[in-house]
Amino acid sequence: MSSENSSADDEQRVWDVVVVGAGPAGASAAYAAAVAGRSVLLLEKAELPRYKTCGGGIIGPSRDALPPGFELPLQDRVHAVTFSLDGKFTRTRRSKQMLFGLINRPEFDQQLVEHAQKAGAELRTGVTVSRVEQHGSAVPDRRTVAVVLQGGEAVLARAVVGADGSASRIGAHVGVKLDQVDLGLEAEIPVPETVAEDWQGRVLIDWGPMPGSYGWVFPKGDTLTVGVISARGEGAATKRYLEDFIARLGLAGFEPGISSGHLTRCRADDSPLSRGRVLVCGDAAGLLEPWTREGISFALRSGRLAGEWAVRIAEAHDGVDTRRQALNYAFAIKAGLGVEMAVGKSMLAAFERRPGMLHAAITSFRPAWRAFAGITRGSTTLGELVRSHPMAGRALSALDRRSAVAAPTVAESTPTTE
Repeated sequence: MSSENSSADDEQRVWDVVVVGAGPAGASAAYAAAVAGRSVLLLEKAELPRYKTCGGGIIGPSRDALPPGFELPLQDRVHAVTFSLDGKFTRTRRSKQMLFGLINRPEFDQQLVEHAQKAGAELRTGVTVSRVEQHGSAVPDRRTVAVVLQGGEAVLARAVVGADGSASRIGAHVGVKLDQVDLGLEAEIPVPETVAEDWQGRVLIDWGPMPGSYGWVFPKGDTLTVGVISARGEGAATKRYLEDFIARLGLAGFEPGISSGHLTRCRADDSPLSRGRVLVCGDAAGLLEPWTREGISFALRSGRLAGEWAVRIAEAHDGVDTRRQALNYAFAIKAGLGVEMAVGKSMLAAFERRPGMLHAAITSFRPAWRAFAGITRGSTTLGELVRSHPMAGRALSALDRRSAVAAPTVAESTPTTE
């Protein structure tokens, strides 16, 4: 257990907000509640820093959601993207401006937690949450929630934020429903300096052989993060895709430092975001972009909102006010992230049917590349693009309606600059 853990003397203390999970969503929620002057306890089952399976791409919306004064621990700055269609029709697009940054999750998550602590949140690591109780002998009154730890200890709070990942116990308590589950496989591959130099400032995105699948190479100094993702149920094919992808890149001779896998889970449209005085955010709520499965920006943004509304719920004196604040939280999530997710689902459906057309558009159609660059930089979002550019919405609807056709031939091309 961490030396930062609370003492047993605090056992019966009632915290304003208890946050379960110290990833980007939980740390953001803890920061938002603590900076509002509330007492906040952040619970984490692991010791920090810890490894997480994640590409580590920090796009504009992620950067914009960081606490003031946060300095990103960037391993690289991306100015070029190489696209390929299952290893073929390769083309590189370049930008004079940085598209996005790359981080290692252990350092990034640790810094977020430290910012929450500086704002006043207390951290307790090495503890596992067994369940949440809003009624019963562990709960002294209707304004209190009991977070029961493994071993039986009950931590009391006026509001609880569940940010405990895609297999969330708090999400199960809330009743989160999922309609898309994907399997991501990843390898952290140390490479010689000469290989690292070839990748500096450039990432690779490969549209994969299974519907909805893709692979990536993210350079981080002397290590390449290489991964693939596809629908759950395609485990053997996803593993073959990663092996073939690594071999095709000429990286099969290098021993991965870490090989890992992770399930990403995307919420159903009618999935709840709260139950009583308990809110969920990030992966615990199934909040991520359905097409790319990008989750860091969704975690940071939903975590901040959850922290802000947890403060309001902590102040609620009755069930009516509690429900009103919980509904306001759900509205805030759906009005922003929900719109992006709806467009992302349409993008995924179109991508599953016509990956070749998407590849051709991004690599050969300047407005499509500009849209991609704008999203990664944070100057726009998928939702804003569809709202502000009717042609984009009509094109997406048309793609979504059509059946599969053969991928167009895209000639191998020399790099181009935006």
